[in-house]
Amino acid sequence: QITFGSIFLGKVPVHEEVHQCAGQIYGYKGCIRDFQVNHKELFIIDEALQGRNVENCNVPICDYHPCHNGGTCTSDEENWYCECSKLYTGKLCQFATCDENPCGNGATCFPKSRRDAVCLCPYGRSGILCSDAINITQPSFSGTDVFGYTSFLAYSTIPNITLYYEFRLKFQLANHHSALQDNLIFFTGQKGQGLNGDDFLELGLRNGRVVYSYNLGSGTAIIISKPLDLTLNVHVIHLGRNLQKGWLKVDDQKNKTVTSPGRLVGLNVFSQFYLGGYHEYTPELLPKGPRFKNGFQGCIFEVQVRASLNQGFKSPGTPEGHPNSGRSVGQCKDSPCSLIKCRNGGKCIETGSTVYCDCLPGWKGAFCTETVSVCEPEHDPPHLCLQGSTCVPLPNGYTCHCPLGTTGTYCEQG
Repeated sequence: QITFGSIFLGKVPVHEEVHQCAGQIYGYKGCIRDFQVNHKELFIIDEALQGRNVENCNVPICDYHPCHNGGTCTSDEENWYCECSKLYTGKLCQFATCDENPCGNGATCFPKSRRDAVCLCPYGRSGILCSDAINITQPSFSGTDVFGYTSFLAYSTIPNITLYYEFRLKFQLANHHSALQDNLIFFTGQKGQGLNGDDFLELGLRNGRVVYSYNLGSGTAIIISKPLDLTLNVHVIHLGRNLQKGWLKVDDQKNKTVTSPGRLVGLNVFSQFYLGGYHEYTPELLPKGPRFKNGFQGCIFEVQVRASLNQGFKSPGTPEGHPNSGRSVGQCKDSPCSLIKCRNGGKCIETGSTVYCDCLPGWKGAFCTETVSVCEPEHDPPHLCLQGSTCVPLPNGYTCHCPLGTTGTYCEQG
């Protein structure tokens, strides 16, 4: 039986009295993170009283294989995320509610709770299980949902925009304040999939203004428009770049120009062209620049591009106008909740084409028709059986079956 007055990480200081069985005591060489004692997490640096010869750990987080259930870790110099294998989700791919995936047509299954899942519908599908086909002519985007995913469309890489390009598009904002604060309109760049490189092209909204930025590999050029006239129902953007010089025109505002820093003149981007949002779970893996934290909220339509003054404008995609993929994108002015009836006080929530019922306490299921057992984690209030014991529901309440070595009403006694 050993009693510690203090906890030491790495090596006991030489001035401490140490009794060793045999041989020399060697300090630990390597990195220590996520230090936990019993059920309390200790913050290694912030809560340390003293230390010596401790440096910041430079081992990439992916070397520690943090992703569970076959997830693949991807990182750049600063950030990382887990690309989860099928049927798992969460920051570390630790959630498995979707083991028996109820979602159809290639939908993304996400655990709304430990028992219920939500189907994030792919492009062209809608409904609770994404079983309904929808025709999208003017896509509607819903920003970032409560699960951390953005609605988006992804088109094939736009060719031949290295030296020159022009884009024009129209958009209609959702009728709430957050649609103007920090919202991505479109993006393409070398780091769209966590790859190395600096080149990117990005357009978004911040604080009620349009922000257009690009990096040719030698620094970021940014143009910020005047505040949008919110009395307009539809806004029009026309932007372009010729070598280092870029320009932006918004609605009837005057044309604004910028010249990118450095000497490089070519934009080298290889990722897909993302509209309204992005496929990545974390926006931090997008390149250094504005880094819009949210997806677009509203409708984007009539997106066109050309790579030469001698060409006509075309819609992105191969074939023209057809996205490769998408998520939670609806048809502008259509409401999927008009087809869904949530029961027992549940509220229909829609994010683009994705729709689900947000149930009141005590109810669960796709349409809030199933009751929550007193022993389930979602029950309010939660049961009081301590960790390691088993909660067993009774006609009136519940009882706790205690593991070996514990007793009491809630297995609280040793």
